[in-house]
Amino acid sequence: MRDQIIQQIKENKIIVIVRGIYGIDREKLIEALWKGGIRLVEFTFDQKSPEKWEETCCNISETVARYGGKFLCGAGTVMTLEQLKMAKTAGANYIISPDMNPQVIQETVKLGMVSIPGAFSATEIAEAAKNGADYVKVFPAVSLGPEYLKALKGPLNYIPLMVVGGISYKNIDAYMEAGAAGAGIGGEIANKKWVESGEFEKITEAARLTIEKLHGGTHE
Repeated sequence: MRDQIIQQIKENKIIVIVRGIYGIDREKLIEALWKGGIRLVEFTFDQKSPEKWEETCCNISETVARYGGKFLCGAGTVMTLEQLKMAKTAGANYIISPDMNPQVIQETVKLGMVSIPGAFSATEIAEAAKNGADYVKVFPAVSLGPEYLKALKGPLNYIPLMVVGGISYKNIDAYMEAGAAGAGIGGEIANKKWVESGEFEKITEAARLTIEKLHGGTHE
């Protein structure tokens, strides 16, 4: 199962990050993402609002129930073993974190999910891989740009790196050319203002543009 999840991430490359969107708005958002060609989504835990964690898990379980294996769901901003276990119970396929926590990485793999911890330096990235990470999320990627990623890929070319933070259809091709294995994209696609105003067609179009650019398109 882990191998299948890794393969789907490898093929689809783009994980859309969904923050603070629940219920019917989340349902409409996921439908818009689906129409736009997105097949990987991350529902994040709000560390400041533990009362929302169950809703995050509902986002995962309800999306899994509706789309099954056609739409792979992950849990994001997972920083504790408690959150990890909640995500597993909800049906998450992969675990994404902003930090590099060896316990979370090891337990994720043990539970049969794909591990994508966050790191920034070469030391952190290598340590994440040593602890069993399947991918390492370079975050925040936009701070130092594609050249930083390209420099990391020199000595660390054996570690699949995903880029998160400031990625959009406008720059995703530069990061992929620099060696990124994939990207996490939040508000550039899952824009809360568009959700609140019911402009779901904009979400679908942003998803399509991003995928097109990923595959060599030239839209601006």
